[in-house]
Amino acid sequence: MPLFDGRIWTLFVRHWRQTLTYWSVFFSFGLCIAFLGPTILDLRCQTQSTLQQITWVFFSQQFFLLVGSSVGGLCKRTLASSLYSLFSCTLIISLVFAIIPLCYHVALLSIAMAIAGKAMGVIDTIANLQLVKLYQKDSAVFLQALHFFIGLGALVSPLVADPFLAEDNCVLASNSTNSTTNSSVDLDHIRSSLAGHGAGLQPGASQYPLHTEGVVITKVSYAFWIMALINLPVPAAVLALLYHERLLPCSRTSPRLLDRDPASGSSPAADCGPGSHVSLFRCCNPEKLRGRPPSFFIIHALGGAILFITDGIIGSYAGFVYTYAVSPPLLMSHKSAGYLDSIFWASITAGRLAFIYLSYRYSAPRLLTVSLVGVIVVQCFLMIFYHSCVFLFIGTCVLGLCISSVFPSMLAFTEDILNYKGCATTVLVTSASTGEMILQLLVGSVRKLTSLHQTVHNSILPAQNQHPTSIEPTSYLHRTNILPV
Repeated sequence: MPLFDGRIWTLFVRHWRQTLTYWSVFFSFGLCIAFLGPTILDLRCQTQSTLQQITWVFFSQQFFLLVGSSVGGLCKRTLASSLYSLFSCTLIISLVFAIIPLCYHVALLSIAMAIAGKAMGVIDTIANLQLVKLYQKDSAVFLQALHFFIGLGALVSPLVADPFLAEDNCVLASNSTNSTTNSSVDLDHIRSSLAGHGAGLQPGASQYPLHTEGVVITKVSYAFWIMALINLPVPAAVLALLYHERLLPCSRTSPRLLDRDPASGSSPAADCGPGSHVSLFRCCNPEKLRGRPPSFFIIHALGGAILFITDGIIGSYAGFVYTYAVSPPLLMSHKSAGYLDSIFWASITAGRLAFIYLSYRYSAPRLLTVSLVGVIVVQCFLMIFYHSCVFLFIGTCVLGLCISSVFPSMLAFTEDILNYKGCATTVLVTSASTGEMILQLLVGSVRKLTSLHQTVHNSILPAQNQHPTSIEPTSYLHRTNILPV
């Protein structure tokens, strides 16, 4: 029995140029989102900044990704405007890769990451929107493949960077007596601790003696130039599609793809007048919202809330699972804990690959229900077996498989309910980006407070040992909320 019936294959053959272009654009998205974590220490050396300063680039990228997701819908519902936006954004990503080695100050690097983040946000909104409009009720299969290419790009990026990462401290202090200290720093441990986008500086990371003044020794520039070259075929593919659709300035005689009536007989852009926009701001226009039934708002709010939470879980889990594993009560070795983040992303990528077929066999609501139940059950078991290192690896793998299909399934389901009006895509993408940033900041803040509490705890215990005649010191600490009851 064939994996897909003739109808799905016929649809793909009819739109293969557009589909492969959107998939390649999301490969560019994944390539850009995954390079910062592994290279952050080498970029610290390049900019000769502290760990606290360099982690601001995480926030810069994540915040402007949210901005780009929000304004990405400002493009008109035409193939021309969408492709021109995708072409400029993918070209910007290649240019950012090329100029990062020239950013010798952390402020310049933050600006470059902000530009890349905004381009990524625009790509996220437009590629999802156009693919949904292209396939409509059959979009679930192609959305799963689209998000699989994020994982593929995120897999390639660290592999390209790894051979060029510094094995030792890449800023050698001028004082030769510090050479022993430099060589003793566990850079892999610090890289894993700083893996979360927007997570900020992990507690305890600042204790490592990483110098900001001295001779800079790093080869990470070659990694960025290689990634710039790897990404160049993506804007070239978008330009080729523009040429094929005769949308370049020299030839505009062809009807635009989204202006043609789809097979269903209705135009996706039928409700848009000249100059109308599909932005988050248009969706919130009171004139457009007047007369809508309550279910319209409930669907948007519920879909946005689910993606806010699930994408927030992906970002915060990937960013902090390493720190959790090396802390009490697990106290795993740095090397073993370092595999958790890779296992999590590999499970997400494998899950999206598997759900390409499953989304053809089963409806989006059924897949969405199974995925959400799986996420809830795994999270509960992770809390119950919080002391088990083995279950942490198992739970990480299963969580990645379950959560991998939530975004594409929710997007396909919501757009289908709302008759492919386009607002849902912008709202859902923006909600997901917001959750990914906000939940990481919240988890990072809680982690810092917990670390501060533990530091106060450890500093008080030696004082108790020096004053054995004190009356009920432990009870006093409990009453003053310094120690937990």
